[in-house]
Amino acid sequence: MNKNYVLALMAAASLAACSKNDDNNSTPPPTTSKDTVMVRNTISANTTWSKNKVYVLRGYVYVDAPAKLTIEAGTKIISYRDSAGVLLVYKGAKIDANGTTDNPIVFTSGHADAKPGDLGGVILVGNATGNGNHSKLEGGVDAAHTLFGGTDDTDNSGSLTYTRIEYGGKAVAPNDEINGLTLYGVGSGTTLHHIQILNGLDDALEIFGGTANLKYIIAYNNADDDFDFDDGYRGKIQYAVSIKQPSFTDTKTGGDVSNNFEVDNTNPNTKPITTTPITAPVLSNFTAMGPGVGTSVSKDYGYGMRWRRGSKFVLGNSIVANSYLAALRIDDQVGIDFYTAGDSKFANSLLQGAGTESISLFANGGVVNAAALTLLVTGRDASTIFGAANLADLKLKDPTNNANPDLTPQTGSPALTGAKFDGSLNDAFFDKVAYRGAVDPANDWTKAKWVSWNRIVK
Repeated sequence: MNKNYVLALMAAASLAACSKNDDNNSTPPPTTSKDTVMVRNTISANTTWSKNKVYVLRGYVYVDAPAKLTIEAGTKIISYRDSAGVLLVYKGAKIDANGTTDNPIVFTSGHADAKPGDLGGVILVGNATGNGNHSKLEGGVDAAHTLFGGTDDTDNSGSLTYTRIEYGGKAVAPNDEINGLTLYGVGSGTTLHHIQILNGLDDALEIFGGTANLKYIIAYNNADDDFDFDDGYRGKIQYAVSIKQPSFTDTKTGGDVSNNFEVDNTNPNTKPITTTPITAPVLSNFTAMGPGVGTSVSKDYGYGMRWRRGSKFVLGNSIVANSYLAALRIDDQVGIDFYTAGDSKFANSLLQGAGTESISLFANGGVVNAAALTLLVTGRDASTIFGAANLADLKLKDPTNNANPDLTPQTGSPALTGAKFDGSLNDAFFDKVAYRGAVDPANDWTKAKWVSWNRIVK
């Protein structure tokens, strides 16, 4: 019998305090027509969560090997802000959470006045390789669950599909946070697709090392970075959307900013930025819309793409636009060297910054400057740059309508054609489509029933 969860309406008297899971037991069970299950501590045997119940995460809930947690399509999992519940599936354990387009699995707030941070988030921890930049998990997990990664790049942590993660984010200390969805050393055997992360207090998706592959991902109105990759992550992603609410970011210190992409290899204060394996995601068919510029836009916004600390990348067949500062920034000489050598590419894509420049570099004093990088982007890599006043030239239907964005390319849009899958993009993982950006002009998957828009943070 699992020791971790208790029927709130039947066994409340048997609940025990847990010093490690931030559960002060101060929030009453929700009012619902379904039975409510309070979930605490550790799941150590195979367990199924039913769509006919509502599950309340209290503090940190760990799924330990060899257990598998199965979550039925249509199941709702809630959390209250007094404990900001976290579901953590640890190394050797598995999650089998497969919603459907009509019946998604939803992790969300239990409050009528839902706010970012009511939920902690969802964390998967695997045995794939990384570069050791982080020695342990962030976010205040207990000592038995701090280590991640291993030697198996095909490791399988289970499946997470047709799932929404809402109102996540838990800050234990500066730079020690839980995101909406976090992957630590997750391997390529894991199935991850059709996931929306929205209204989060920190990053939407952060990946520390590993080789996880993902498709059909939406990051919507999250306070910090939408796609944050570190620690030698080397997976592939296709069809992903990033939408920023102009007025909503977390408060920044030390010159940090919120970006659509923020990608590091290592923190130079921890390990040399040349430490291998190098963070090197291969990405295609993204549409990343920044907050634009204007008096309503938070000054804590930054870049469309911020590649830094020795990371490299291939991002093809994509649209990055309406960025507050530059749309593309490379922050260090190692990153510039990767780009000039052709190891990094922003290829066959469309770029537009709403600020004063589309491309920026750190002040390096070298022979490569923003103008030279621009020539590489538009020449060798066959991407097109649009001016600050020319967002409309992309001819997307309604990309800046934050409540209900429509990213579909319209007649005459340069995104209708021009995709190219060569080099590392010529991989069986990638669908070889003709269009650029995340949305098929003939079939907009972002308008399916499992997706939720009109979620403005107030």
